[in-house]
Amino acid sequence: MSYPDLLLASASPRRSELLTQIGVRFTQISADIDESQRPNESPVDYVSRMAVEKAQVGYRLQAGNLPALGADTSVVCGQNILGKPVGRDDALSMLSQLSATTHQVLSAVAITRGDELALRLSKTAVTFRPISTEDCHNYWETGEPLGKAGAYAIQGLGAIFVANIEGSYSGVVGLPIAQTEELLNLFNIPVWQSVKS
Repeated sequence: MSYPDLLLASASPRRSELLTQIGVRFTQISADIDESQRPNESPVDYVSRMAVEKAQVGYRLQAGNLPALGADTSVVCGQNILGKPVGRDDALSMLSQLSATTHQVLSAVAITRGDELALRLSKTAVTFRPISTEDCHNYWETGEPLGKAGAYAIQGLGAIFVANIEGSYSGVVGLPIAQTEELLNLFNIPVWQSVKS
């Protein structure tokens, strides 16, 4: 029987899949926090604070002493953070803003264990092809935009809108693998363990 080396402080199935992909032995809990952006808080400061707070809450919630990983991903158009759409009109507005433009996806990841804390940030430029009003409506009807930052999922049907990407694909999905491995190494958390025979 293998024991976890890490606590994933997130209910996200995508982050769980990415950690599983690189063979990390982990357990998972939901870390609910207030995700409101503070006045005059920059997108970089916001996404970094979210990752740290999730890691800290997750660490406090557990019964043991596992290092806790928190992450946050934000879609930034101009200087505006496009969060998860609250409904149809919000999602259609976001998709129309992203149409035929290049936007930035910020993905922060933090690991904490008691007084130890480390943070990494990934920045990825994503360019969308022009999206027609019909495309936006049809995509909304799939149900995929709900619960997704910027109202799209690059790992799903939303990939059809992506003309170009410069940076971390896994960061856009929700967990930048290269930066995550840096943190795992800092905390002596092994990778490739759950995939070894």
